[in-house]
Amino acid sequence: MHAYRSHTCAGLNKANVGETVRLSGWVHRVRDHGGVLFIDLRDHYGITQVLADSDSPAFAALEKVRSEWVVRIDGRVKARDESLVNSKIPTGGIEVYATGVEVLGAVEGELPLPVFGETEYPEETRLTYRFLDLRRQGMHDNMMLRSNVVRWLRNNMWDQGFTEFQTPIITASSPEGARDFLVPSRLHPGKFYALPQAPQQFKQLIQVAGFDRYFQIAPCFRDEDPRADRSPTDFYQLDVEMSFVTQEDVFAAVQPVIQGLFEHFGKGRKVDTEWPQIAYRDALKWYGSDKPDLRNPIRMVEVSEHFRGSGFAIFANLLENEGTEVRAIPAPTGGSRKFADRMNAFAQKEGLPGMGYIFWRKAEDGSTEAAGPIAKAIGAERTEAIRSELGLDVGDAVFFLGGKPEVFEGVAGRARNEIGRELGLTETDSFRFAWIVDFPMYEKTDDGKIDFSHNPFSMPQGGLEALTSKDPLDIYAYQYDLACNGYELISGGIRNHKPEIMYKAFELAGYPNSEVDKRFGGMVKAFKYGAPPHGGCAAGIDRLVMLLADTTNIREVIMFPMNQRAEDLLMNAPSDPTNEQLRELRLRVIPKES
Repeated sequence: MHAYRSHTCAGLNKANVGETVRLSGWVHRVRDHGGVLFIDLRDHYGITQVLADSDSPAFAALEKVRSEWVVRIDGRVKARDESLVNSKIPTGGIEVYATGVEVLGAVEGELPLPVFGETEYPEETRLTYRFLDLRRQGMHDNMMLRSNVVRWLRNNMWDQGFTEFQTPIITASSPEGARDFLVPSRLHPGKFYALPQAPQQFKQLIQVAGFDRYFQIAPCFRDEDPRADRSPTDFYQLDVEMSFVTQEDVFAAVQPVIQGLFEHFGKGRKVDTEWPQIAYRDALKWYGSDKPDLRNPIRMVEVSEHFRGSGFAIFANLLENEGTEVRAIPAPTGGSRKFADRMNAFAQKEGLPGMGYIFWRKAEDGSTEAAGPIAKAIGAERTEAIRSELGLDVGDAVFFLGGKPEVFEGVAGRARNEIGRELGLTETDSFRFAWIVDFPMYEKTDDGKIDFSHNPFSMPQGGLEALTSKDPLDIYAYQYDLACNGYELISGGIRNHKPEIMYKAFELAGYPNSEVDKRFGGMVKAFKYGAPPHGGCAAGIDRLVMLLADTTNIREVIMFPMNQRAEDLLMNAPSDPTNEQLRELRLRVIPKES
């Protein structure tokens, strides 16, 4: 017999009754029924129930084992009584009567967190003892889901005619929208490599080299501020690039893969097959977000004209300032003072004094009556015009926010989400997708300068003519994102493959030709030797799995994640370098100012 096991802990059934077997695994749970011990033995594959009574030669040794000890069990397979069959597990029809036991790995002291059950535990403890946390069934399932998702994506990309290539991990720094992780060079003192924020330049060079339809499951490194749905250090993405394609070609290639992924791993949840294209400016106007959750049917509407010159002085005066507007958030079925008060409390948590509102109810004479301070201030005619435009009726409400859109849009978007959840309007158990298109090429920074708003390598719509004749803030890029349930899953674009357009695009953002040559010399050089039109995208693996696992915390689907402060509590990273390491790299650490 094998030194450790003849079967896994999911490999036995009634066909094995009477056989002598050997199992190895972790003691999941011990139950003492007064002279009879029951042990649930767990390995990667499943759980088998082991029992021993006082007649068993293994009984004395098994009395000493505790949860999470690693043991080897020898025994005979017995059929369970029909009344004791556990139909929830593959081995639920049998148990193993223990005849021998060997402790392969004991636990010293108390466990810092339980493995049996899904008890909530502080995240710091879970990450410090991640190897224990990963033994829990929910975490084990998440990691297996992740592995299967990666395998499924890889297989389906090959089936779609894509070829997998690997790109360098040590490369040069380039502006990708986040901070680089720099790596000092020992051979070239004073110079630094960078870990790639994305394989962006390399995948474009692969197209210039003539390898059409590339993909890679690529590690990416960005020194970012952490949040629940983003890792602060590294992540993996499905990286894709194609030659001789338009934006629509990229969409057509990607949708079957992503839609198929959610249909395969979505556990029966509805997967939207109609993926609308929504302009970036419209997404902000309608949903207050460039990654809208379309499970919520509420669409915001600009209603400035109904308040201009009205008796509601707050909005009327505000609208006299350039660049201001008032938006309405319809709230079907939200027509009560109680709900209006709840939304006012929400607005106050967001730092606002409150939100204006109107709600409609049935008057004593049977007519439709508008209620709320705004309705009284603007009068019946304007109130009725708002109700008619928004398609609202008795029992419905509408909330208002005003000012400069860039200031209030985020809050409006969160209010829309809150209203959808509170009123039960937002679908559950479904995935709804939308392509967000026509991103602005440039934006104005806080100091009034022009800079790229997203990916600097995207082709401007209108090409060189747009760059030379339009206000930079009016230029759109062939840049697109895929949103799903309020998250950005994919970002991509049709690339700028012509040197003269690339130079001009960077010039408008304040980069002279010499700086472009310095930072992107390899790519500029390649474009001068015949570059095909090309484009692609990248899908975040971690976020895909997060949605499929139905969690909002990305650390729940990463094997060994950093914490919110970008620390690895298990491996103690980042750590202090030794003096010898610093001398070899000719570096000096400047103490932090107190």
